[in-house]
Amino acid sequence: MEEWVGGIWHKYITRKASTEYEQAKVCFSEVSKSVGMVFRALGGDVVKRIEAASSRDYLVRRTFLQKVSGENQQVSLAWQDPESLRLPESLAVFPSTELNRDLYIWLAVLAAHHSGRFQHWAIDNQQLVVDILKRFPALTPRYQRLAQAFIASRPSLKKLPEQEQIMEQAIVQAIIDPGSVNLFPTVNYAPKAVFLWLYPSAHVDPLSLPDYQDITDDENQAQENKKSTKSKISRKKADREQAAESNDGMMIFRLESLFSWSEFSKLDRGSDDTDEDEEDLLRTAEDLDNITLSQQQDQKSANIKIDLDLPSASEDDIPLGTGISLPEWNYRTQQLEADRCLLQPMLPKNYTPQPLPIKLQKTAKAIQAQFEQLTSVRYWLKAQPQGEELDLSAWLDFHVESKIAPTQEKGLYQSFRGNNRDISSLLLADLSMSTDAYLDDDNRVIDVVRDSMLLFGEALHSVGDNFAMYGFSSVRRSNVRLTMLKNFNEPYNDEIRGRVQSIRPGFYTRMGAAIRQATKVLQEQRSTQKLLLILTDGKPNDIDHYEGRFGIEDTHQAIAEANRLGIKPFCITIDQEAEDYLPYLFGRDGFTVILRPAQLPIRLPQLYHQLTSH
Repeated sequence: MEEWVGGIWHKYITRKASTEYEQAKVCFSEVSKSVGMVFRALGGDVVKRIEAASSRDYLVRRTFLQKVSGENQQVSLAWQDPESLRLPESLAVFPSTELNRDLYIWLAVLAAHHSGRFQHWAIDNQQLVVDILKRFPALTPRYQRLAQAFIASRPSLKKLPEQEQIMEQAIVQAIIDPGSVNLFPTVNYAPKAVFLWLYPSAHVDPLSLPDYQDITDDENQAQENKKSTKSKISRKKADREQAAESNDGMMIFRLESLFSWSEFSKLDRGSDDTDEDEEDLLRTAEDLDNITLSQQQDQKSANIKIDLDLPSASEDDIPLGTGISLPEWNYRTQQLEADRCLLQPMLPKNYTPQPLPIKLQKTAKAIQAQFEQLTSVRYWLKAQPQGEELDLSAWLDFHVESKIAPTQEKGLYQSFRGNNRDISSLLLADLSMSTDAYLDDDNRVIDVVRDSMLLFGEALHSVGDNFAMYGFSSVRRSNVRLTMLKNFNEPYNDEIRGRVQSIRPGFYTRMGAAIRQATKVLQEQRSTQKLLLILTDGKPNDIDHYEGRFGIEDTHQAIAEANRLGIKPFCITIDQEAEDYLPYLFGRDGFTVILRPAQLPIRLPQLYHQLTSH
C-alpha cells in the first residue's frame, strides 16, 4: 500500500514540477536518420557517431516543487567531441512537435560547422549562429520560429536575483540578435538550459562562462605549446581505497567477468603491466569519470609481470620469419607513420590434412555446378582482322567512313571465343575473439567463418581462379597476427582444408595493417583483375588507441590505398550495425550485410560469383 501511494505521489509531484510539454515530446530515435543526413550533408565529419546524450549534472536554480520532486538536477544537452555528436535523448522544450523536430535539425546544422571547442560558450555560439545564417539564408525563418518559441519558454525575471536577471536578459538578447552581446555577468547558478546552442563536451564543466579574450592564433598556439600534455585532461572525481589484501596468487576467471574501466576492483595491479605509451594512458584517463587510487605498499621489484593476452609458445601458432613492419595512419596528424605496426605471418600449429566435412559436401557440389557455368561462358570478340563471321557493325562504320574520305580498312570480322577469367582474389577473414560468440545452441561465429572459407575454396578451385586465404587478429600494434591458410602459389588440397578447419578465435581486429599486407600480396599478382574480400563480424578495434575513430580512419586509409593500386576491396559482414560505419570505409556499393549469419557459407560463394561474372 505504501509503495502504491508513493508511486502515485511521485507521478503527481513530478508532473507538477515539470516544465516540459510531454504531449509534444520528440525522441532522438525518431529523428536520428534525418539528423545524421543533415549533419553529414552540410559538411559534418562523416566518421562521427551520432548518438543520444545521457543526462549530466547541471547546477541551475530550481523551484520549490522541483526540489521536492528531485527534478531538473540533470539535463540532456547537445555537445560533441572528436569521436561523436551527442544530441538530447528527447526534446519537449516547445509545445509543438514540429518545433521540437526543427530543434533537432538546427542542432545538427550547428554541430556540422563547429569543432566542439569553446573559448566562451555564449559568445562562440552567437558567432556560430551568425555564420550559419549568413551562409544559409534559407534557415533564417526556421531559426526565428525557434527563437520566438525559446523566448516564450524562459522563466519570469521577477523571481530571479539581480545578477541572474542580467544574465537571463543577456541570453534572450543573444538569441534574438546573435552577435550583439559580448558581456555576461558571473552568477552562482547556470542559466536555464539554452537548447538552441551547443554545449562543451561532457569532459568539460558546462557551467563555466570564462571571460572572453581576443587571442590571436599565434598567441593561442604559443599558449598551447607551453601546456604539458597532461594538463589537457579534465578534472576528475577521485576516491581513495585500501589496497587489496592478498598473496598475489594466480587468478582464474571467465573473460566475460572482466570489469569495465569505470568499475573499481580491489585487485593488485602490477606497477608496469602495460606496453601502452603515454598518449594511450592519457586517453584512458580522459575516458574515466571517476579515478580510484590506493597506496601500494609492496616493492616494485617484488612484482612479476605476466602477459595473459597471448598463449605460450608451445600452444601458439608457428611464426614465419621475424615479422613485417607496416605503416599506420594517424588521423590527428593526417600522416602515414612508417614502421608503426609489426605484422607476424603465422602457420596454424598441429593441423593435419583433412577432406571436406561430410556436412558440406552436398552444398559444395551445388555451388561447384553453379560456378562451372562461368567457365562455359563464350562471347563474340568484335572488330577482328579475321574470324568466323562478318562483323556487320564494323563493316557499316568502315563503309560510311570510306564514302566521306579514304579510310584504311579495319577489322571487319568477329570471332567466337571462350571465357578467359584473368582474376586473382584474396579472402581475408577476421579471427578476433568476438568470433567465439554463439549464434545458436550449436554454432559459433568461428564455425560459420570456417564453413564459409571451405565452400569458398571449393567454388574457386572448381572454376580454376587464382586465390589465397588468410585470417587475422591482433594484440596491439606490435603483434598483428596474419594466419597463412592458402597462398596464391599453393594448390588447393586436403592440406589447405586442414589448415582452414584448424582456425580458432584470436584476439582483436587491427584491420588496417591486415588490409595493407593483403594489398601488397595482391599487387604482386599479374592478373588484370584483383579482388580483396574482407570477412568480418565487427568494426576495427584493439586494446590500445586503435579503438574508435583511430581504427576507422586507419582502415579507411588502407582501403583508399588499395583502390589507388587498382585493387577492388569488398566487405562481407554479419554486424547488424555495420551501416553506421561501412559506407565510410568501403563506399555504398563496397559491402554487404548478411542478416542471417547462418547463411554466410552459402552467400559468400554467391557474392563472389556476382562480383566476378561480369
